[in-house]
Amino acid sequence: MKLENNLGTDPIRSLVWRIAIPSMLAQFVSVLYSIVDRIYISNIPEVGDLALAGVGVCGPIVTMIAAFASLIGIGGAPLMSIRMGAGKMEEARRILANSFLLLCVCAGALMAASFPLRRAMLLAFGGSAVTYPYAEGYFTVYLWGTVFNLLSLGMNQFIICQGFAKKGMVSVMLGAVLNIVLDPVFIFWLDMGVRGAALATVLSQLASCVYVLAFLFSRKVPIPISFGGYDKRLMARILVTGITPFLIIGVDSVMIIAMNAVLQQYGGAELGDRMVTCATIAQSFMLVVTMPLGGISGGTQTILAFNFGAHERERILQAQKYILLMCVGYTAILFVLARLAGPLFVRLFTRSPDLAAEAFAAIRVCTLAIIPLGAQYELVDGFTGMGQVRLALPLSAFRKTVYFLALFSLPAAFGVRAVFYAEPISDVLGPLVSAIVYRLSIKKLLAFPEESA
Repeated sequence: MKLENNLGTDPIRSLVWRIAIPSMLAQFVSVLYSIVDRIYISNIPEVGDLALAGVGVCGPIVTMIAAFASLIGIGGAPLMSIRMGAGKMEEARRILANSFLLLCVCAGALMAASFPLRRAMLLAFGGSAVTYPYAEGYFTVYLWGTVFNLLSLGMNQFIICQGFAKKGMVSVMLGAVLNIVLDPVFIFWLDMGVRGAALATVLSQLASCVYVLAFLFSRKVPIPISFGGYDKRLMARILVTGITPFLIIGVDSVMIIAMNAVLQQYGGAELGDRMVTCATIAQSFMLVVTMPLGGISGGTQTILAFNFGAHERERILQAQKYILLMCVGYTAILFVLARLAGPLFVRLFTRSPDLAAEAFAAIRVCTLAIIPLGAQYELVDGFTGMGQVRLALPLSAFRKTVYFLALFSLPAAFGVRAVFYAEPISDVLGPLVSAIVYRLSIKKLLAFPEESA
């Protein structure tokens, strides 16, 4: 069979580009359809702003559910790449089989648990009496696609880790394009409102899921999905390796939930829902920053993992240099765009001049320190790709801790709008500490002791 990329022998610079670009584009298109959802919803006649706030309440919960795909997918894929780099193909096959079973079980359990708890979650996470009907309508329909969502996202990692970055991109873009096409059909033509937006998303996730599984069950990959060889200890190793990206995504969702709750608390009846709407627009722009950025740093983990398994120290260091340059370059471009194109972006969501000005101000604040954030993503995802949870997890936890401390202290001292400064504060201190830890640990890490993999 023909491989798109040979992770062990292809020149590093071109290899990074060939894997990072499709992964970045896939995530960019993915965030595009999330934003298109919100744009369509915000333009529902008469209730657009309230509907957008309701869907904004659902956003972090939906992301928390999807985080389980990262727990297993990003947990298993680096381990599989490390084993492939070491030439241990049967162990790699067992990792894939165990990861597939874990995703299926996890998806079913999450779906079963979420239905009876959805009202309590939505009200606790920032919903108000006015926005709850929109949040509940969207979330109830969305839950039916949980299995499709987790399998498409989680198993896509095992396509990328075998060197098929373009196939991974196609799977994401298939769902994204389908969602963009179906949104206006269900929202406006069939007059389904927010339920229509959720239904379009579910059908799009189903299409991506079918594509991913069809590819991984075929003979086109070196290691297809198989059954058997299940091992509780191996499953535990997969979960431990994936705990860092899981917590990053999960805690990011908790950060949004906490922000919505703080905005409601300090904004009161007069400003609460309005500030949540502004935060939803600002968070939509931050998705344009973080998801493609994660595509670069996460997609290229397979290069680091494979060469870590093969004990190729120089190839790892070269790859990290190019990955870092791509991450920082991307965030620098988005820093400029936030200031030049921010008003145009905001206008996609609202026609109210006052609300637009408020949302643009929030975007400017949230993006103040996104350039060093690029380094944070490369360093933490790089450690995760090499199976170094003991380094990745504390670094991620430190940045989140800084965020929460700022989130709860700033509005108490400076008012509700100070909430948005929690993001740049954490985006400066987190990368600073990560860079120090990297300089102190990388030489020892790449000395390759006997049991390093």
